[in-house]
Amino acid sequence: MTNAVIVDVVRTPSGRGKPGGALSGVHPVDLAATTLTALLERNGLESRQIDDVLMGCVSQVGDQTGNVARQAVLAAGFDHTVPAVSIDRQCGSSQQAAHFAAQGVIAGAYDIVIAAGVESMSRVPLGSAGRGGLDAEGIQRRYPEGLVNQGVSAELIAARWGLEREELDAYAAQSHERAADAAAQGRFAADLLAVETPHGAVTVDETIRPGTTTEQLAGLAPAFRTDELAERFPDLDWRVTAGNSSPLTDAASAALIMSEERAAALGLTPRARFHAFAVVGDDPVMMLTAPIPATRRILERAGLSIDDLDAYEVNEAFASVPLAWQSELHADPTKLNPWGGALALGHAVGASGTRLLGTLLAVLEHTGGRYGLQTMCEGGGMANATIIERL
Repeated sequence: MTNAVIVDVVRTPSGRGKPGGALSGVHPVDLAATTLTALLERNGLESRQIDDVLMGCVSQVGDQTGNVARQAVLAAGFDHTVPAVSIDRQCGSSQQAAHFAAQGVIAGAYDIVIAAGVESMSRVPLGSAGRGGLDAEGIQRRYPEGLVNQGVSAELIAARWGLEREELDAYAAQSHERAADAAAQGRFAADLLAVETPHGAVTVDETIRPGTTTEQLAGLAPAFRTDELAERFPDLDWRVTAGNSSPLTDAASAALIMSEERAAALGLTPRARFHAFAVVGDDPVMMLTAPIPATRRILERAGLSIDDLDAYEVNEAFASVPLAWQSELHADPTKLNPWGGALALGHAVGASGTRLLGTLLAVLEHTGGRYGLQTMCEGGGMANATIIERL
């Protein structure tokens, strides 16, 4: 079987996804193009050698409409013969792009492909695309009380797994501490790109808050409680806040994926190979629990146990998500998001999948680990899971 390998992963810094954020003055097409150009330059490739560009993006309206992937390819100066497609699997969009890219290589449909993601949440706010099918008769008939937003789902998870407010806040503070430490030691530097803006170059993650403490976070009010929801869920203690939720973020990321044979022919050194894939659906009301069955499925497919893995990147959409996952899988907390996660590094929803992939790979290289797991909760109650093997 043809192996699909990862040759390179790059990302922009994470900017706060609101007006005035460090990257809010950069069009998402240009933000994504920065990562595409960098992959070619860093690896001595010509754009005509790329078979396809698969790019995750969730809010495909406004500045991100009209197939943002194709526009990014053109903005990056790629030859116009290079195709591109935009993918929406909610928060897992660019992780799904990486799956499709690797699976295309394994199937023989691609030799060289880029999986990428972009989201400018300052210019295209989350929810800009509207409610979609949530008002459809079939959905309303099946869920007469209505589906809830992800913040409420995070509350339901905290309640089911008995996660107290202090535990959520402590985990969030730890994420900032780990990310700040990793940044100070230069662990992100190899794959982090500078982005030129009207106000100068952005070179560091704006979302990391060094010195964040549990005591500081304890002062924040619950972010998702309303009178209507409190009446619907009378047993909830409402412990999810802006501090233990991932921030709105602007960012782009991209991975260069190819066959092992093509990498050898080009004199490029693969950093890892794709070992296993999984994608599952789960309860759309709880919504964010799907990483648990996705992990179980991929471990079964790979013939591995949780203890065989050397690192896990479980997206920190909310602190309750990785904590519930850790509890169910009996996972080693020291291997879970060891350089911090989305609570500190941000969650630019379309870009987070390939961002996590790059972080996971860098952690394995730093520690000498062999196998790493990446999994991501997704809107609508889904999750992707990926296992990579460091080479």
